[in-house]
Amino acid sequence: MVPAEGMRIALNGVAKQFAREKVFQGVDHVFNPGSRTAILGPNGSGKSTLLQVVAGALVPTAGKVEHSVAERMIGEENVYRLVSIAAPYLDLYDDLPLNEAIALHARFKPFRLGITPRDVARTAYLDPHWEKPVSHFSSGMRQRLKLGLAILSDTPLLLLDEPASNLDAEGIAWFRQLLLQHLDGRTLLVASNRQAEETFACTESVEIGRWK
Repeated sequence: MVPAEGMRIALNGVAKQFAREKVFQGVDHVFNPGSRTAILGPNGSGKSTLLQVVAGALVPTAGKVEHSVAERMIGEENVYRLVSIAAPYLDLYDDLPLNEAIALHARFKPFRLGITPRDVARTAYLDPHWEKPVSHFSSGMRQRLKLGLAILSDTPLLLLDEPASNLDAEGIAWFRQLLLQHLDGRTLLVASNRQAEETFACTESVEIGRWK
């Protein structure tokens, strides 16, 4: 597989506030293409909010976020096409059977070269449930599906929020192998409260508390 190009994300004076609550402020940081960074901090410290700002899903209260790939700036309206994310708070297409849920995802986020929707199901050990509604899945099955959809999408930026959630030891080993197999040159951000099984692929880290 050809190594994927990573995304560069530059945050300049970024702040986020909900009502009177300041989540973070004064964020000046660059995530270089191909970097692998752990965003560390306790629960409720703003890690998930920062990931959503980086993903373009939340607009910062102040400051600016710039995305680029191969030195080409990406417009705000197109960022979502180049970002894949797995997070406990993100919903799946619960009312659809697995085959239709994966096909719908692929319409917005094509999978990596040579990977079919059926491959995604097989990779996540969900192939026997191909026609079962996602709403019937256990928490572990749902997490494997979320991670499979995110990691196998053809995007230069991969965001993982507490990826070991709802995974047993066997599931964590599966996640580790899948991520290392499909990471190559992509930019990776992992939000975690310091769990080694989540941040094993990261080569650098930042503490969310530095921007409080």
